[in-house]
Amino acid sequence: MRFKNKTPENFGIDIVSVGNLSVGGSGKTPLVSALALRYENVAIVLRGYGRESKGLHVVKDSHNVLCDVNVSGDEAMIYAHKIPEAIVIVSEDRKKGILKAKEMGAKLVFLDDAYSKHDIKKLDLLIEVQSTNESCLPSGPFRERLWSAKEAVLLKEGIDFKRVVKLKNKSAKMSLVTAIARPSRLDEFLPDVMSKNYFEDHHSFVKEELLDVLKKDQSESILVTYKDFVKLESFDLPLSLLDLHVQVETRVFKIIGDYIAKEN
Repeated sequence: MRFKNKTPENFGIDIVSVGNLSVGGSGKTPLVSALALRYENVAIVLRGYGRESKGLHVVKDSHNVLCDVNVSGDEAMIYAHKIPEAIVIVSEDRKKGILKAKEMGAKLVFLDDAYSKHDIKKLDLLIEVQSTNESCLPSGPFRERLWSAKEAVLLKEGIDFKRVVKLKNKSAKMSLVTAIARPSRLDEFLPDVMSKNYFEDHHSFVKEELLDVLKKDQSESILVTYKDFVKLESFDLPLSLLDLHVQVETRVFKIIGDYIAKEN
């Protein structure tokens, strides 16, 4: 249904959604991580796109990771690793995920990519993505239009947040392997690599694919982002890591703080 036919439901807990309206990557996951790290008693609820499981799963309570990446999906496992004290829940039904987070003691829920959930009362933060084609799917890149009657805060990369990348476990000969949307986003952060190997977003790797790259390039390590690291760390292969995080401007935290204060 369209936005105007939805009535937002109040769950009695502060909820902030972070997303974008276009298909493909926009830096949403590192932004959610940076925001959630600022707060106590926080939970992250997401669909868990690309996971092999169905239904609701608690990926992590406030202390321990409770499942593997096949159950959680890659993005949820990033949150589980990056935000030590957060609850992480995957659920196609975001409302059930919110209620579970509340039951587990969360006071603030971050919804990963939930602008379209118009029947949930929340603060919507949207990463602005520029495109020469402003049409919605299937003729354009946008999943939904920005409804003029719905309040949302647009965030611009380079103004409201900026990316910072650290290279960990560097080797002299590295081959890039990545399964992220719009992999060209990595180019400005890349060191010299033997080759760039792009796979479909959320690709489920098998070890032989990585061994083939190492052999072909005679590389010393596979260079990955955190999104792929969580899927490959169990393969016992030499991995180098492009560890991406974002620095968020004070005004964004003020917006969230003002929203929380207004709701309580």
